[in-house]
Amino acid sequence: MKSALDSNRPIYLQIKEAIEEDILNGRLAPEEQIPSNSQLVSHYNINPVTVLKGINLLVDEGIIFKKRGLGMYVSPDAPEKLKRRFSGAFFQEHVEPLTALAKPLGFTLREIHEMIDSAWKGEKK
Repeated sequence: MKSALDSNRPIYLQIKEAIEEDILNGRLAPEEQIPSNSQLVSHYNINPVTVLKGINLLVDEGIIFKKRGLGMYVSPDAPEKLKRRFSGAFFQEHVEPLTALAKPLGFTLREIHEMIDSAWKGEKK
């Protein structure tokens, strides 16, 4: 879980995004129970209705599901659903701008691949 929330953005969305991030990073696995509403309320010191609003968005999207009397759990296909959703945004926010900058500078696709490979490995240029 994130340690702090950003006061400039709706808190319920930040709760939703924190859980999504935990799923994508493997901190929450498919079929694993997510923190309870009361745990989230206590951790972030926020209103229970705010937590519920973020949780309900995840339920509506099929990312988590409720086991009656037990709590909320990560859906079996949640990581794949999230990856598909974020891949489009990633392409628009990062890949398209990268290519828009690289082409006028004369970089070849091979050079871009090499740069990405170096960055992936943590190498500095």
